[in-house]
Amino acid sequence: MKVTHFNQAVINICERDSRIDKDAYDFLKDALDYASDQAQKTGAPNNHVSASDLLAGIRDYALKQFGPMAATLFAEWNVTKCSDFGDMVFNLIDEGIFSKQESDNREDFIEIFDFKETFETPFLPKRKSEQKK
Repeated sequence: MKVTHFNQAVINICERDSRIDKDAYDFLKDALDYASDQAQKTGAPNNHVSASDLLAGIRDYALKQFGPMAATLFAEWNVTKCSDFGDMVFNLIDEGIFSKQESDNREDFIEIFDFKETFETPFLPKRKSEQKK
């Protein structure tokens, strides 16, 4: 995909739907590349990345790239739940940037994991009772 085409698509999307910051779309594109690479390493049969695979890639890529700052960045971009990524994916599908299979739908992105548990809890200090174990 050409960068200028992607950038114009994101501008179009943000003009229609300004809920999510444009930087989140750049992250999504990079996370999709990461998820695709991971799928190829495991011998996935085609180039299609399912919603659950994409969300796993988003989770892993965000933690790898941003660590404890992932939750802060997502909040800054107004991405607070998995379904926000589904909205972004389908916005990019509507713009002709991403493709989908007939079986793909927004509901595939509904709360596959909890953002707070995934991006905040692992970085909180342990309570004294937990440290003694």
